[in-house]
Amino acid sequence: MNNPFDQLETRLTSIENLLMQVIAKEQPKKELPETPLTIQEAAAFLKLSVPTLYAKVGRGELPHLKRGKRLYFTYKDLMIYLEQGRKKTVSEIAVETDNFLTNLK
Repeated sequence: MNNPFDQLETRLTSIENLLMQVIAKEQPKKELPETPLTIQEAAAFLKLSVPTLYAKVGRGELPHLKRGKRLYFTYKDLMIYLEQGRKKTVSEIAVETDNFLTNLK
């Protein structure tokens, strides 16, 4: 028999995640400058060394622009790169699992 407290916890977690999404949508996002960054500026922004950035560019992990022999980066592309590394919390995974299993029925 299903434990009602487990169902309650799952639903509360779902409500909490939905509220966080609504709050995130309401907060205006800061506009990042459109000026391109040099590799040194991108390294400072990402808090990585310049050789690490060159390695990531060489492996195709980091979005960049290239003019001649110089590499340039945009804040927007770097922020997207950072956000792609976000790991989901246990509660977010539990909610997704619950929603998936509910849709199977």
